[in-house]
Amino acid sequence: METNKKNTMYVQNIAYIPVVKEIKIGNIGIGGKNIFCLIAGPCVMEKEKVVLFTAESLMKICIHEKIPFVFKSSFDKANRSSIKSFRGIGIAKGLRLLRKVREYFDIPVTTDVHSEIQMDEVSDAVDMIQIPAFLCRQTDLLVAAGRTGKPVNIKKGQFLSPWEVKNIIEKIISTNNRRILITERGTTFGYNNLVSDFRALPIIRGFGYPVIFDATHSVQEPGKLGTSSGGDRNFVSYLAKAAMAVGCDGIFAEVHPEPARAMSDGANMLDLEEMKTLLRKLKDIYYAR
Repeated sequence: METNKKNTMYVQNIAYIPVVKEIKIGNIGIGGKNIFCLIAGPCVMEKEKVVLFTAESLMKICIHEKIPFVFKSSFDKANRSSIKSFRGIGIAKGLRLLRKVREYFDIPVTTDVHSEIQMDEVSDAVDMIQIPAFLCRQTDLLVAAGRTGKPVNIKKGQFLSPWEVKNIIEKIISTNNRRILITERGTTFGYNNLVSDFRALPIIRGFGYPVIFDATHSVQEPGKLGTSSGGDRNFVSYLAKAAMAVGCDGIFAEVHPEPARAMSDGANMLDLEEMKTLLRKLKDIYYAR
């Protein structure tokens, strides 16, 4: 009861921070007085032409809409439901492809890191390290990420309360790295379901660092199909607009030219036209809030 009382008081007393710390990632700024950013790309790297086409298309959309853009795709999805699921193209091919994206299109790139032994190799190829939600409390992994000196985007685990994010932040700060982003991606709600509590955004933002809302993973249905996760992309737009109204510094979205043919998370991904339409709606909300 004492813990619940403490947490309730914390939520009630949280202060909204209109401007949080600016984090520079490549040639863009996130947080501070910058407009919201987009972090997006295919869930997992597939064929090179799919990755390059998606990156170029998103880049053009974001240039037209004047939205800062970071390309994200994973070379390995180490937490797939089934041993038979496609995991990716591997670290060597994946990092070569991320370097191509960065070189060809002059945009910052990020990818997931699942273990400390990958950290140095990945940090040489990307502009930002991303920590998957299931690993957000892995102290050695977080410390290794912080020691790279790169910006670190940590996905908040589905199993964590928003006020526990302070512990994550302190682990990165222990390495003298304050280039931190936190991504909210929903909370476990019974079996095979997630729910988005939008109180989490101002609570996490209250720690002073940019907060990103993961609009596509928040509609995921983890493990719903038995050997893979389900999801409902019809709700992506609703949740993204709500997050923008509440206040966030960026939107994370998994995007694919043909989500129905994607090799991971197709059920909750957007296609390129859907992403373009959503960005325009989010801009209207951003300037109205």
